[in-house]
Amino acid sequence: MTYGETVQYLYSLGNEIQTAKFDLERITQVLEALDNPQRSCHFIHVAGTNGKGSTSAMIESALHADGVRTGLYTSPHLVEPTERIRIAGLAVAPEQFASAFDQVHTAAEKLNLDFHPTYFESVTAMAFLLFRDARVEMAVLEVGMGGALDATNVVLPDLCVITPVDFDHQAFLGDTIEQIAGEKAGILKPDVPAVFATQRPEAEAVLIARARGPYTLGRDHPIIDLQIDARGSSFQVAGMQISCPLAGEHQVENARTAALALQRLGRSPEGIVQTRWPGRLELVSTHPEILLDGAHNIAGTQALVRYLRRFYAGRRIWIVFGVMRDKAVEEIASLLFPLAHRLILTRPANSRAMSPESIPAPSAILTHSVAEALLAARQAAPEDVVLITGSLYVVGEARAAFVK
Repeated sequence: MTYGETVQYLYSLGNEIQTAKFDLERITQVLEALDNPQRSCHFIHVAGTNGKGSTSAMIESALHADGVRTGLYTSPHLVEPTERIRIAGLAVAPEQFASAFDQVHTAAEKLNLDFHPTYFESVTAMAFLLFRDARVEMAVLEVGMGGALDATNVVLPDLCVITPVDFDHQAFLGDTIEQIAGEKAGILKPDVPAVFATQRPEAEAVLIARARGPYTLGRDHPIIDLQIDARGSSFQVAGMQISCPLAGEHQVENARTAALALQRLGRSPEGIVQTRWPGRLELVSTHPEILLDGAHNIAGTQALVRYLRRFYAGRRIWIVFGVMRDKAVEEIASLLFPLAHRLILTRPANSRAMSPESIPAPSAILTHSVAEALLAARQAAPEDVVLITGSLYVVGEARAAFVK
């Protein structure tokens, strides 16, 4: 298949979230047919609710800067699915992506499976193949959702990392923090060390109880001499000097977690400063300032609101907002919308997207595509701020218009 045909076939497999929670039997069979590429390199396995992508990116950046041939597997993507699989800091080429899918698809077709591997299972298997082909030494593997039954949970990692656990995907992971933490703790393996970010007490209790090897608690390593501005932060932790280029107070916790993970691996954290993680409080234009942020749950929105109040107090904020139907929309809206000078509701080109009319904001401007929303936001004055948020799908479509 061509790259375009590959992407269309993957999309035809259905929504990766709705098909994610079964068991590991299907991907295990496919990987065995491919001669178990997940055994070809070392892994750092990262789960959590918020910050797992940022933390993964920081760990990978530092490893790469330290001379390691790295892989990075994250989800979802912003613009192109190739972004999910990175080797030595770069997204794989479309032809590599298509070739890996052909191998996974061919192997799956020869097996007596209940049905074809899901979108997420397929791309996970593709990542393992591409890491093996590229002779990756160490790969950072971000869990898609949960942990115990996530398709990434077929590896025996060198280190497990769990970022802050909070409410999200309750229909799949449970209605309490304890249940959700239990799902995240499913990545923990016997004798494999772990690093736990600072957690809610009820989540921490579950993680400690489920730990199967030595663990490091983020809260045991205080942050010293914190300097923070709208574009990043610097601080000391556990005897290390950290420079984090990702904006927001919440990234301080993610950087601490990444630094402690690197320390556990015996690696330098200096390369954290080189991290690039698009779509998370990313400034893509000035006059007016245009910010992209993929806050898509309550905890992420709370972090975004803290950032706006700290660094943009007194500024007129235009908010472009679109969201998926399975999110806590009313709670997110109650936190974010009061900050808006103008509110523009939209929807990305995704079947799971909520219609703008269904989002609780009676005085908002309604648009029916991200492109239309961006046109409406052009009314903002040069001294205003335009925030595009609510879903990474909205952020991805907007980013494609600003960043080549």
